[in-house]
Amino acid sequence: MQKVKIAVLVSGGGTNLQALIDSQNKGVIKNGEISLVISNVQNAYALTRAQNVGIKTAVVLKKQLGSQQAFEDAVINILQENQIDLIVLAGFMSILSERFTSTFSDRIINVHPSLIPSFCGKGYYGLKVHEEALKYGVKVTGATVHFVNEIPDGGKIIMQKAVAIKDGDMPEILQKRVMEQAEWKILPLSTEKICKQIIKQKCIKE
Repeated sequence: MQKVKIAVLVSGGGTNLQALIDSQNKGVIKNGEISLVISNVQNAYALTRAQNVGIKTAVVLKKQLGSQQAFEDAVINILQENQIDLIVLAGFMSILSERFTSTFSDRIINVHPSLIPSFCGKGYYGLKVHEEALKYGVKVTGATVHFVNEIPDGGKIIMQKAVAIKDGDMPEILQKRVMEQAEWKILPLSTEKICKQIIKQKCIKE
């Protein structure tokens, strides 16, 4: 069976990438295969994680290319050269333009560390999401996997998982719990779900 070719876009340590690699090894992701990891940060540890298991990597730096358009063009070229079917954003710290997202319509997914529509949108990423959740005093937070469009965190929701907030939680503690209990679980499950859909669509076209 022809597997869906997955590219993972990363900017940092790659814990979500690791969750995807582990899930692929365990057979949670069986209709897709991570065949490429692209980073917009030269020395992101996520690249090492990919190289350690023999996944092809590429680095594209906006500063070197001079503009968002040139950066996106370079990424699009690499994705198309590698015949990528599905793009997974896993801690990718760059907002993508409508031109990019419409090139891969319904083919880009992202994990966000809150229950969208809470604590999401422009400027809400990383620790700030958890700081805001704690400041607001919500009792439940979680993670959301959604399709990516031109609106930050604005695409259709694929999967969500709730995580309880405990008394005395600090942002870092909450961040870790959301990752372990939600992000690392629903990102691989959502990836497999979309891979199945892509295969189904390909079969219909054939």
